[in-house]
Amino acid sequence: MPIPFIIAGATIAMGVSGIGIGAKGGYDQSRAKKLNHESNLRAQNASLRLDDLREKCSEALQNLGEEKISVLNGNVTRFVEIFSQLKNVDLSDCEGLDELGKVQMDDKDFAEMKMLTSFSSSLMQGAATGLAGGAFTAIGAYSAASSLAAASTGTAISALHGVAATNATLAWFGGGSIATGGLGMAGGTAILGGIVAGPALLCMGIIVGARAGKNLENARVNAYQTNEICEELENGSVECIAIRRRCSMFYNLLARLDAYMMPLVFEMEDIIKSEGKDYAQLTDQSRKIIASAAATAKTIKTVLDTPLLTESGAVTKASSVLLDEIDR
Repeated sequence: MPIPFIIAGATIAMGVSGIGIGAKGGYDQSRAKKLNHESNLRAQNASLRLDDLREKCSEALQNLGEEKISVLNGNVTRFVEIFSQLKNVDLSDCEGLDELGKVQMDDKDFAEMKMLTSFSSSLMQGAATGLAGGAFTAIGAYSAASSLAAASTGTAISALHGVAATNATLAWFGGGSIATGGLGMAGGTAILGGIVAGPALLCMGIIVGARAGKNLENARVNAYQTNEICEELENGSVECIAIRRRCSMFYNLLARLDAYMMPLVFEMEDIIKSEGKDYAQLTDQSRKIIASAAATAKTIKTVLDTPLLTESGAVTKASSVLLDEIDR
């Protein structure tokens, strides 16, 4: 009878089908494992890139803060000391000054500048003992005046360390590795240019935990999540690059202004020694020198007062406008 042959044929067909299904299952599992590995690798590389840029950005902000305080504690302090000795000062009567010299400094500017220089001394002492890192980062990121306003002369370093510790942006720049989940604030979520690190790291944990993946569909979902994570991390990297570049521009600008200021301060000292302290009795050339020094000091103060970052960690428009105005 043909029945045994039919059964045999069906058995063989089932066996072949089973082999085919098993082969496809093995292929799907291999493909899933490869997709998960690639997803994990892409997310880790994007995370490590952002972490590296974060560290460089943090260093740039600290360097800028140190430069601000160095300029304040150097030629600006000397200018304040010398300018304080003059009497009958009227900076509006000088003719023939260049564009920089036409910037006017009023009594309020001078009083604020004097206050800033008194704070700079304590911060420089803190730098010598290695206690001012967080303070310098805060000053580099924000206005020197607003940063130092939170502190008194005796507690400037500790107060600014407090600012750095409680501000999400500064904590993120000073926190642990992104790859290990460190954000610099216990339980905090750092926001930088639209990247929300907490959810991104949570998704990244899902991908890492997937290992080989249960099936191909899960691996495809992981790959899609990875695309979103990498895009967010790249947004943060782009923002870090922009911040670091702006730090460099401000640092160089302050260095140029400080170099321009130095000989003017020396000339002011010589003027007082040779012509006295009554501004009204000075020669036209001497008054121009003093007016130029005051204008340069005012420009330096404007740079110091212009915040580099917003509270959310984005580069400020004001810093861009200032650079354009000074470079004209």
